[in-house]
Amino acid sequence: MSAVEQDGDRSLGQLVAEATAEMSALVHDEIALAKAELRQDVKRAGIGGGAITAAGILALFALPVLSFAAAYGIHNLGLGLAWSFLIVGGAHLLVAAVLGLFAMAKFKKVKPPQRSIASAKETAAVLQNVKPHPRPAADVLPVGVTVTRSSV
Repeated sequence: MSAVEQDGDRSLGQLVAEATAEMSALVHDEIALAKAELRQDVKRAGIGGGAITAAGILALFALPVLSFAAAYGIHNLGLGLAWSFLIVGGAHLLVAAVLGLFAMAKFKKVKPPQRSIASAKETAAVLQNVKPHPRPAADVLPVGVTVTRSSV
């Protein structure tokens, strides 16, 4: 059996075409796995980002309210309209703090695509062991025989 027809009746061209098709399918599967993992993490990050935005907006709304409350409080030095503003401002800050904690919990759940990374490392390890030209492990030539480029 010649080196061209090592694997059954398939030619070297057929083997290369099959290997290329399998490599293409492997790359497509790796990309699909990475997309699936990243889609879930992007959703978590989006929810966390929305919560952080809401917390920032509420904290921003609380600043003028607290400023009005402090001004009225200093002016009145009593339990009047200013305390109302202070209670509303404190409630806004409390809601902002709760949303901020919720957002941090969502952000901590975002992880790198571990299965895709492991699969890519495994594929790279397999491909590093592949030799470009399969040849016998040791070609032993009789003593005195030399191989030149023209005889190969």
